[in-house]
Amino acid sequence: MPSHPLSPAASPGATLGILMLDTRFARIPGDMGNPATWPFPVLYRVVKGASAEKVVVGGARGLLPDFIAAAKQLVAEGAEAITTTCGFLSLFQSELAAAVSVPVATSALIQVPWVRATLPPGRRVGVVTVSKAGLSPAHLQAAGVALDTPITGVENGREFYRVIIREEKDELDVALARDDVLAAGRELVARHPEVGAVVLECANMPPYAAALRAAIGLPVYDVYTLISWLHAGLRPRSFG
Repeated sequence: MPSHPLSPAASPGATLGILMLDTRFARIPGDMGNPATWPFPVLYRVVKGASAEKVVVGGARGLLPDFIAAAKQLVAEGAEAITTTCGFLSLFQSELAAAVSVPVATSALIQVPWVRATLPPGRRVGVVTVSKAGLSPAHLQAAGVALDTPITGVENGREFYRVIIREEKDELDVALARDDVLAAGRELVARHPEVGAVVLECANMPPYAAALRAAIGLPVYDVYTLISWLHAGLRPRSFG
């Protein structure tokens, strides 16, 4: 996908640079890779060869130089902050932040410590991820997430994992994908009743955040909430 801004109808604001995985599945409204998701300008840069399977299952081995080069290109094109379309790229948070001169937020997971600070004593943050097996201690540590954080994944579902990670088909059955996310969220709170809020690791999960909030009755955070926060700092609201 070439670099391009949001539609002209978008609200003005700082331009966000988004490092895209090299994928072919549908980017529905709410997905980070759909420019209509954002109420401010965005620029995309596909990192060639960085498939979802290589990043999630393969630990993004060997891909750091390509992500750094792509981030620098986005900054040169006018990006005032950098993010990515995969929460597993928390592995590269420190390296990307050191490589460019703008703020970097690689993963929705970096919200976990913030959300924990909002909860009463005895309550914890839980994580719903695209792959529990793939989310290693290294991913968590890079995002400042406690290693004993409750986590569930959608890899045993019918639709989300096989389309997003295995890319077995181009079209996504949105209803089935939503059911996979809801099932993982319900499992999380059933197994861990102390969970008081949920963070969705996967950048393809924001379309289902509202449904999950309704299903479990707890606050739900995702990459959309992360990037909305990030952008708010770049363009603070003027009250004058």
